This record gives sequence, structure tokens and C-alpha cells, in this order.
Amino acid sequence: MTTSRENGSLYTNIENKIATVEFGHPASNSFPSVLLDRLENEINKLSDDDSVAVILLKSEGEKAFCAGASFNELIEIDDLESGKKFFSGFANVINAMRSCNKLIVGRVQGKTVGGGVGLVAACDYAMATDAAAIKLSELTIGIGPFVIAPAVQRKMGVSALAELSLAAHEWKNAYWAKEKGLYARVFENLDDLDKEISIFTGKLASYNPDALLQMKRTLWKGTDQWAHLLYENASISGELVLSEFTKNALAQFKK
Repeated sequence: MTTSRENGSLYTNIENKIATVEFGHPASNSFPSVLLDRLENEINKLSDDDSVAVILLKSEGEKAFCAGASFNELIEIDDLESGKKFFSGFANVINAMRSCNKLIVGRVQGKTVGGGVGLVAACDYAMATDAAAIKLSELTIGIGPFVIAPAVQRKMGVSALAELSLAAHEWKNAYWAKEKGLYARVFENLDDLDKEISIFTGKLASYNPDALLQMKRTLWKGTDQWAHLLYENASISGELVLSEFTKNALAQFKK
């Protein structure tokens, strides 16, 4: 069942110390700004919840995992401040995931574009189905994946970031993404994925919470500058989205 709400949906269920956070939007699980704000706030809240040991991040339905930022909001940007604010949405969520006191496991059931790839890269561990191809298509409309680039580079390396962002028209399949380090494991179907995620998150939740916290901090060591870097990068996109090239490209996409 997928949501029909214009601003999307976000639900959290806590069971056996595992907080399952599920987001959804009728446009291929894309993110309007209000939904990004809700996700950021939810991660921050769970970070301090003593009843939670592990967070599982997933999206609704069996098709796309996430189509990135809201296209409808993107085409409405008409000044630098609103552009920076729009692109800061994913910056806020990635920084919340980075500084969260809980390990975050991603469940990726389908195709993922743009900011959605950044979300997966900001998970501490991600598993996917073989339908979970990825693409960074930002250059095709005159902008770039600047906000999520640090997360993608940290997880996959500079060469993979270059291959994804410069070949902006190409989908990379789930096995390529696994080879580059984005996914830990890839499964042939959803049932197998969900069985393994249940086992894996259950084991994580049984471990010493203090050890899990120290492991989280170890994994993210050296990223403190992201608190400023991601917002500087949001400004780059905020400027580019106002360019004549991007306005023309968006007009073509809208048609």
C-alpha cells in the first residue's frame, strides 16, 4: 500500500529495540521539503530514545526506493535563498543520520535517484534487491549532486562518484553498487531481503548499546566538517538551479 498524500507519509514502528522508519510519496517516494523535515526530526528523536538500539530505514511499496527531491518544488525555485533552502533538505537529513547515536540500516527494494542515493550512502549498512539500480542524473538538468557527494564519496570512493555523476544518463545496476560498497548484500527478491534484514537487525539489537554507539562514531570519524560542508554545497546547487541552462532543461522535463 502506498500513500496518496501530497506531502508524503512517514511512520515509525518500534519493536524489539528496532525502530522501523518508513517514508512514502505518490511520486516514486520522492521527497518534498516538508517530508525531509519530518525525516530529519524523526531521526533526531530516535537518536535519544533509549528503547531503540537500531534504526531500519525503508520506503513504501515494491517499486522505487526513492526518486530524490520533489521535482514540483525544484521547478518553483526562483531566488537564491529558496534554492539554498531546498537543497539543504537532504543536507539536514544526511547530517542527522551522520550524528545519530543509533546505527541505521537501509532497505532498498528498487530504483534510487539523486538524493535517494545520498540517503542510502548515509546509512551505516544497506541491503538491496537486484532491482535497486542507482543514478545521479543532476548534470542533465544543469546542477550536480553536490550535497550528497561527500556521503557517496565516503561510501563508494571518488572514482565511483565520478562514474555516477558524469555518466548522468546511465543507470548502474545493484551489483555494480554492491561492488563499489554502497550495498553490503543484494538479493534476488523482496522476501529474501526482508528475511535477512530481520535476522541482521535482530542480531544488532542484541549487542551492547555502548559498543554500537562507539562503532557508529568510529565509522563516521573525520566527518565533523559536514556540519558546514553540506550547506556550502547546497549553495552551489542553489545558484546553478537559477541558471538559464537549468530553467530551459526543467521546462523540457515538465513538458
